[in-house]
Amino acid sequence: MDNGTVRKFETGATRDTAENKLDFEGFLSPVVLTRYAEYLNKNRKQPDGQLRDSDNWQKGIPKDVYMKSMFRHFMDVWIIHRDPVECPLEEDELQDALCAVVFNAMGYLFEELKESRNANS
Repeated sequence: MDNGTVRKFETGATRDTAENKLDFEGFLSPVVLTRYAEYLNKNRKQPDGQLRDSDNWQKGIPKDVYMKSMFRHFMDVWIIHRDPVECPLEEDELQDALCAVVFNAMGYLFEELKESRNANS
């Protein structure tokens, strides 16, 4: 039973209400997050052979770099979407391109949030 303040379960246990709380379990997909992590992990190896830390991007990348990269990957997605028969890219390349769009959008948002946080402090 949920009275709007406290939830009481059949076991007798109680918890505060879930109202107005972020529902990460509902908002996110574990299948998508797993595929995204696989993409990122695959791309940790740099051209010089070094393995970059998984959180390396959080050190800071300029927003214009994210934008240019996001647009290139979006073009791949768009080409596949418009003409999947004639497109030279494979299904896993579509998934990679979508993951790259997400990465760049998240990175751009991360930088935006840092700027906003710094402006408000």
